[in-house]
Amino acid sequence: MARSPTYDPAAGMGGLSISEGEGVSSKAARFPVRPSPGTIGRRANLFANHFFARFKPELELHHYDVSLTPEVTSRGVRRAVIRELVIQYQHTELGRKLPVYDGNKSLYTAGPLPFQNKTFDIQLPEEDEGPRAGGAPARGREERRFKVVIKIAARVDLFRLDEYLAGRLPEAPQEALQALDIVLREQATIRDVPVARSFFHSELGTRQLGGGLVAWRGYYQSLRPTQSGLSLNLDTLSTAFYEPVDLVEFTSRMLNRNVRQVRAPLNDADRVRLKKTLVGVKVEVTHRGDERRNFPIEGRQTSVVDYFRQQYNYEIKFDWLPAVTVGQQKSSYLPFEVCVIVPGQRYSKKLSDKQVTELLRATCQRPHERMGEIQKIVDRNNYNNDPYVKEFGLHVNPKMANFDGRILNPPKLVFGRNAEVMPVMGTWNMAGKQLVTGSQCPTWVLINFSPARWVDPGTANRFATALANTCNQLGIDEHVASLLRTRLAFPLHLADAISRADVTQQMARQPATGTVAADRALRDPDQLASTLRGVCDDLRSRNGKMPDLLVCILPDIGPFYGDIKKVCETEIGVLSQCVLSKHVGKCQAQYLSNVALKINLKLGGRNFLMADEYAKKLPMVSDKPTIVFGAGLTHAHPGEESASMSAVVGSVDWPYVNRYQCRVSSQPARLEILQDLYTCKRTAGGQMQHGGVIRELLIAFYQATGQKPARVIFFRDGVSEGQFQHVLMYELDAIRRACASLEAGYQPTVTWIVVQKRHHLRLFPGDQNKDRSGNTVPGTVVDTTVCHVREWDYYLCSHAGIQGTSRPTHYHVLADENGFSTDQLQNITNSLCYTYQRCTRSVSIGQRRDPAPFGRILDSLCFIFRRRICCLFLSPSIPPVYYAGLGAFRAKFYLEGGESSGGESSSGISATGGAPSARTSTGRSSRAPAPMPPLKENIKKTMFFC
Repeated sequence: MARSPTYDPAAGMGGLSISEGEGVSSKAARFPVRPSPGTIGRRANLFANHFFARFKPELELHHYDVSLTPEVTSRGVRRAVIRELVIQYQHTELGRKLPVYDGNKSLYTAGPLPFQNKTFDIQLPEEDEGPRAGGAPARGREERRFKVVIKIAARVDLFRLDEYLAGRLPEAPQEALQALDIVLREQATIRDVPVARSFFHSELGTRQLGGGLVAWRGYYQSLRPTQSGLSLNLDTLSTAFYEPVDLVEFTSRMLNRNVRQVRAPLNDADRVRLKKTLVGVKVEVTHRGDERRNFPIEGRQTSVVDYFRQQYNYEIKFDWLPAVTVGQQKSSYLPFEVCVIVPGQRYSKKLSDKQVTELLRATCQRPHERMGEIQKIVDRNNYNNDPYVKEFGLHVNPKMANFDGRILNPPKLVFGRNAEVMPVMGTWNMAGKQLVTGSQCPTWVLINFSPARWVDPGTANRFATALANTCNQLGIDEHVASLLRTRLAFPLHLADAISRADVTQQMARQPATGTVAADRALRDPDQLASTLRGVCDDLRSRNGKMPDLLVCILPDIGPFYGDIKKVCETEIGVLSQCVLSKHVGKCQAQYLSNVALKINLKLGGRNFLMADEYAKKLPMVSDKPTIVFGAGLTHAHPGEESASMSAVVGSVDWPYVNRYQCRVSSQPARLEILQDLYTCKRTAGGQMQHGGVIRELLIAFYQATGQKPARVIFFRDGVSEGQFQHVLMYELDAIRRACASLEAGYQPTVTWIVVQKRHHLRLFPGDQNKDRSGNTVPGTVVDTTVCHVREWDYYLCSHAGIQGTSRPTHYHVLADENGFSTDQLQNITNSLCYTYQRCTRSVSIGQRRDPAPFGRILDSLCFIFRRRICCLFLSPSIPPVYYAGLGAFRAKFYLEGGESSGGESSSGISATGGAPSARTSTGRSSRAPAPMPPLKENIKKTMFFC
C-alpha cells in the first residue's frame, strides 16, 4: 500500500505527518513512493521529447556569489557585465576557467577559481536616447562602471545527484540540478532571446500576428531527473514579439489604418491603447545616423517640431502624431518617425482575439512535424560541441528517448434501453441511441436576440421545432407537440427598453410569438436583465411557474453571453442555453444533438454511463460511497490584479460518478491555494459557524444519495511542483476539517492527485499504434523511463488527436489513503475521461496552442464564443477538473459581467504574448476580492456550468 500523508485532527495545519525516518526528509510531507509499474494494456513503442544526459559524478562544482555595484535589475545588463568580465579575465584572474552565470546572484565553475573573494572593475558602453525635456544636460556616450565582487558560496557535490538518480537518496540535490541546467542554457542565453525557461530566435521561424506583432518560433528547455537518469526536456513553442519597424508604421498596423495619410491627431482612446502597448519598449533613433547622442533644449521652451528643425535641420513629416517619451529618469521627447523598435523584444501584454488565433495557428504542428523540428533544434544547438557543456563534463544524447508505454482499453458505455457501445479511437456515435436518463422540460422559451435579417421568426420557429424533435428522439421530454402550433400573440411591451430585433418565445401549451427589439438589451446589461425578467415574469403570471429553460439565440460572439449567464444564474434563477445565429438557420443534426446533450445535463438527466458504473461494479468506486472532486483556479491576465476565481465540483450521484454540483468563489489575486474549501468563524452569539465548499458538497452528496462519502478522490488542477507541499498541506487539512465539522470522528480516506497541464512532455508513436492525426492513440499511458525518479506519477493521453500534437495529462499522486494499485488508479483515470457528458468523445489535455481542435470541438459542443478559447480552462482535461474549470470561468462573469476576458488558469494558456507567467507565491494578496454574487439555490443543484 502506497504511503500517504496522515492526519491528526488535533494538530490543525500540522496534521500532515512529517517523516523523520530513513528515506524522507524531515522538511517535506511524505508523498507516496511509486508502486510497481502498471501491467494492464497492450504494449506501444513511443518516442518522447527527452534527450538523456550524462555527467561526471566525481567532478566538484563550485558555486560563487556575485554582486554588482551599482545594483541593476536587468538580467541582460548583469549578463553583459559578467560576459565582459570573462572576456577580460578568463585566462588570467579566473585561472582559465569558463564559468556559467544564472543572470542573478550565482556563478558556477568546474573546479575552484584561484581565489576565495575578489573584486573586479568592469566597464560597459552606454548609448543615450534623444533630446531631453527640461533642458537637462546631455550625457552623450559614456562608460558605465561596475564593481563586481565574486566570492565562494558553496561546493556542489554531483555524487549526491548520482546517488539520488540511482534511488539511494530520497531528495534531489536541487543545487546540483540547477547548476547543470544553467550550463546547458548558457550558450542559448548568449545566442537567442531568453524568456523564462524558453529561448526564441527569428531564424527559427516567424509568422505575422497583425497589429505590429510577429510570432517567433522558439523552444523550451529544462534538465530533469527521471527514472532513466538526467534528461533534457525540449519542446517547441511560439510567442509574440514587436515588429522592428518605426513607430509610425507600428501605429498604422496597431490601429489598422494608415496614419501617414490620415492627417488628424489620434483620439484619446487610440492614445491610451498606444501608450499601454508601447510602455517599456526600447527604440533606437534614426535622425542622427550612426551617432546617437542627445542634445538639450538649453533652458528655453520649444516644441519638438521646432527643436528638430533648429537642432538637426530635420523637418518632422507627421507632426499630427504625438511625441514619444523615452528615458527613465530624465524624459526625452522624440517624434514617432525617428524611432525604430529594437528587434527581439517580447510582447507580454494581452493579445487581441485575432492575434491569439494567429498565434495558435503558428504553433499547430502535426506530430511528425513537431518531432522533426525538435530534432532540428537539438542538432542546431549541438550541445556536445558547446564549450560550456564540455567545460562541465556533460554529454547529451542527440537522439530522442525511445521506450515502451501501454495502451489501456476504453470502458464500454451504456445508453438508454440498455444499448451498449465500445468507443473506437476515443469516439462513439449517438445515432439511433437514446440518453440513459432523459430529463423533463415542461416549459421552455426561445428568445431570439439576433436581428430579423439574420434570424427571422420563421427560422427561429423551425429551429425550435428541430431542437425539440432532437430532444424527444434522445429521450428528453419537452412536451413539444403543443409548442409547435404557434400563433401570433400580443407583444411583450418591451419596446420602450429595446429596439430593432426579434424575441420569439415558445411555451408548452401556451405558445406565443412577438416582435420586440434586443439591440439595446445586449448593449446594456441593465436592459438585458430587465428583458429577461420581463419574459420570465410574463410566463410565470400566465403559466403559474418559471420556465425550465431559456434558449437564447445570440447574433455573434460578444459580452452579452456573460451578462445572460450572470442574470439567469444569480438574479432570476433560471437555466439558459445559448446558441449562435449562424447555426440556427442550418439546423444541422450533429449540432442539435450536442445542444441537446447540454440541455439534458442542465435539466438533471444523464447522457450515458460506463457499463461497470451502470452495473455498480466500478472498481474502487462502487464498493462504498465515493465522491470525486475536481478543483481549480483561474487568474487574471499577467499585470492585472483582479480577483482569482476558484471552483470545486463534486459528484453527487453515487454509485455513479456522472452528475456534479459546482461551488465557485473569489479570492485574492494569484493566491494559489483554494481559500474557501473550509471556513469557520465565530458568530456574535459565540457559536462556531462552519462553512466552505467541501462541506457544502459533502452535504449535497448526502442529500442526493442518503449516504456519507467513505472514500474521497480529489483531482486538483494547476499546482506546480514547487507548490506541492504547501498546497497539499493546506487543502488536505481543509478537507479533514470540513469532514470533522459534519460529525465527530468522520474521516473518509482521501486520494489527492495533482492534474498538470502546463508541462512540456510530448509523446510520439514509434510504431503503428497511432490515430488518424498521427498522434498516440487514446489510452496511452507512461509510468516509466521519463517519469519521476521515486514519486508516484504517470502521463495519460486519453483523447484522440484532431489537429496538432496531443499533450498527455500528467497525474502526480500526493496522498493515497485508499490504497490504489497502479493499474487501478490508471484505469479509473482513463475511464473517467470517457464520462465527459457534453460530447461523444473521450477528453484529456488538449494541445493548448493548437486552435483547430478547440475551434472544432468546442464549436460542436455549442461553445459559441471563440474568443473564450484564450481561457486555459477550455483546454480539455479529466471531467471533474474540466467541469471545475468551466465553473471558475463562469464565475468571472458574475464579478465582471460580459466583459470578462477569460484570464488564465493556474495551468493553461493565457491570451498574452508570452510564455505563461510565473505564479505568485501562495501567500495572500493584500487586495481583498470583491464578494461573489451568490448562485440561486435551485441553480446550485444543477450542472449549470455545462
